[in-house]
Amino acid sequence: MSKTALFFPGQASQYVGMGHDLYEGSPQVRDLYLMASDEMGADLAELSFKGPAEELKRTRFTQPAILVHSLAVLTMLKDNRPEFDYACGHSLGEYGALAVAGVLSFEDAVRAVVRRAELMEEACQAQAGTMAALMGLEEQQVQEICDQASAKGVVAPANFNSRIQIAVSGSKAAVEYAVELAKEAGAKRAMLLEVGGAFHSPLMEPARRGLAEFLTDVDFNAPQATVIANVTAKPVSGPDEVRDLLVRQVTSPVRWSQTMAYLTAHGVDRIIEIGPGRVLSGLAKRDMQPEQSITLDTLFDIESFTMVTA
Repeated sequence: MSKTALFFPGQASQYVGMGHDLYEGSPQVRDLYLMASDEMGADLAELSFKGPAEELKRTRFTQPAILVHSLAVLTMLKDNRPEFDYACGHSLGEYGALAVAGVLSFEDAVRAVVRRAELMEEACQAQAGTMAALMGLEEQQVQEICDQASAKGVVAPANFNSRIQIAVSGSKAAVEYAVELAKEAGAKRAMLLEVGGAFHSPLMEPARRGLAEFLTDVDFNAPQATVIANVTAKPVSGPDEVRDLLVRQVTSPVRWSQTMAYLTAHGVDRIIEIGPGRVLSGLAKRDMQPEQSITLDTLFDIESFTMVTA
């Protein structure tokens, strides 16, 4: 029997102009942007629609911008939201998955991500770091490379994006050494990434502590649908586990490749990516090879989807 998974994108999926047509088409979406702007103390609509791109890339702005775009798509879909068996999101996208599954209200998801983004940017500024993408190596090889490169500082696997694409994260010297070691180990590609810091590494510990404190005052509900967590690549259960996993996620690797493997093993053959871009759909095309892959980014996407499913 065919099963459907909803995917919610993470950082690096943003683009200037995203969400503008949704904003123009719905007062509810405009209210969502206004609420997020109030939380951030900045005009999220202006940043999302006009940039500049370098400012939109800042962690403090990127994360809320992507989440609000995803929630705007859900808002525009209204009663035409697709039925689904699983929901999951890449890093900050996990908050979108939790929102669609009823674990978090849209407002609480936005507030949490605004605070998360602030904390992560502060951690980046306090302790400089970077990331690198390694292509064509096995998970065990990457772990061994990180173990060896740790002689020069903090470095650890950060994103298991696909079977052949793993990102590592940590201090600049250690990550640069990991890139050298990866090339020596026969990696197809090994390159530094243009990122603001060492995300999903031990260098994010101050952000993890701050988020743990913030989330104690956020209401979490029992999931109304199955959500797959980044940290475990397995379904979450109750509210306490969800809160704990979101906190752990800040310093733990995103197990997206393992998440896709779980979905495939459980019969998922239809992917719907909700939010800007199609990064996750591209990864799924290679690793999962679904029978159907849909992206819901623009108003045109939503109207086309609604016409087909009406």
